[in-house]
Amino acid sequence: MPLNRTTHRPVSTNALGGLYVLGALLALGVVWFAEHWLKLAPCELCLWERRPWWVLLGIGIVTIVLPKRYARFGVFLGLLCLMTSIGLAVLHAGVEHKFWPSPAPECRAPAFHGGSFKDWMSAMPARPNKPCDSPDYLFGLPVSMTELGGLYAAAVFVVALVGSFRMGRSRR
Repeated sequence: MPLNRTTHRPVSTNALGGLYVLGALLALGVVWFAEHWLKLAPCELCLWERRPWWVLLGIGIVTIVLPKRYARFGVFLGLLCLMTSIGLAVLHAGVEHKFWPSPAPECRAPAFHGGSFKDWMSAMPARPNKPCDSPDYLFGLPVSMTELGGLYAAAVFVVALVGSFRMGRSRR
């Protein structure tokens, strides 16, 4: 009697492109909601963390539109983009937990030595920034938005990685 093996359906590049688009829209929608409805001010590193999601949105659209032969490159670039998002979340979480200082100069208070009050005021930023080591917690969870974003990016990465392996098997 032959073994009954479960066969997995191959994943198309369109499905992975759709994952990238939906994943990016959800991530950007959550940060928009937190900023505009919950009135949480983003720090400079928070703004850095949004950039890979904008790039992933574009990659997802291009991956859907391109022929399958070229769309595979979009799938690979999307994986790199998600790894960048995870890396930025780790960087920001380390700043929040004070493991290392922020690499963004906007996250630090300007140092001013001597001079008049007018000179001191002109050295201040035009728009006050939220410190990067001040985490925002949602819904009373002991996990910051940065950490939640990193976990979300890791989950999307794992789903896309599994899908890309299944896509690779479909070539045989």
